[in-house]
Amino acid sequence: MKRSLMLFVAASALLSGSAFAQADLAKAKNCMACHAVANKLVGPAYKDVAAKYAGQKGAEDKLVQKVIKGGSGVWGPVPMPANPQVSEAEARSLVKWVLAQK
Repeated sequence: MKRSLMLFVAASALLSGSAFAQADLAKAKNCMACHAVANKLVGPAYKDVAAKYAGQKGAEDKLVQKVIKGGSGVWGPVPMPANPQVSEAEARSLVKWVLAQK
């Protein structure tokens, strides 16, 4: 029992640490200038993005490309600019984090 509890605590720490790392990456790549986790700013809240794309096949790949290349029309008239400073690996990591928001 003790070992199971220790493994659970370690896994929880890793997962929450990963979430903090993704939030830090989002800040470092200037995503948070237009987005927030829970509230709409210039762009949609990440929880709203997660809700919109929940269960959609191919959503992750689509959003990775949206992060890198930008786009418009999905969330209103304000376009999302391209983010060439974000690598595909970073975009994928960020998108997975965004899609995990509740």
